[in-house]
Amino acid sequence: MGWLVPAVTVGGLLPVAVLIWDAYTGALGANPIQRATLQTGLLTLALLVASLACTPLRLLTGWTWPARIRKALGLLAFGYAALHFLIYLFDHGFSLGLMLEDVLERPFVTVGFTALLLLVPLALTSGRNSVKRLGFQRWTRLHQLVYLAVALGALHYYWGVKQDHTPPLIYAGVIAALFAVRFLKRRPTRKKASPT
Repeated sequence: MGWLVPAVTVGGLLPVAVLIWDAYTGALGANPIQRATLQTGLLTLALLVASLACTPLRLLTGWTWPARIRKALGLLAFGYAALHFLIYLFDHGFSLGLMLEDVLERPFVTVGFTALLLLVPLALTSGRNSVKRLGFQRWTRLHQLVYLAVALGALHYYWGVKQDHTPPLIYAGVIAALFAVRFLKRRPTRKKASPT
């Protein structure tokens, strides 16, 4: 299955090509910045959830291929999160002052920015050399930050929606279900006491 990771990567990058083409042809509608911001934000959350689903899927089915694409999905999610943030900065004239004011005064922006910051060390330590350098246990603890990042991402989405909160609640439900599968499948079972 050497084709699997390249296929996931190419498929994950296709929305960028579509977004650029839509921007070039003027197909992003009356508010192209808002449309691009929403699309990249949704792609970030969807890819984060997909990367989190890899381990529960492996635990439930015994398949090994989900573990092979988890890293690619995570890096794609970080890429879209960075693009999401760059579009936000562009909309604010790349003013760091306005950004900091937004981060400090608007909880919606605060949680989104925090989620992005949490993803940075995960992306920087995604390679095999990082596992060797940090040690497997420390590397694993560091990468558990993704749980907080995806939860904050879902909250960012919920607070960003003004009317129909059904989509962000669906995301929150899926995330909770994935957490539950991880917890239940990895919880050590108590050994039954042998009869005396």
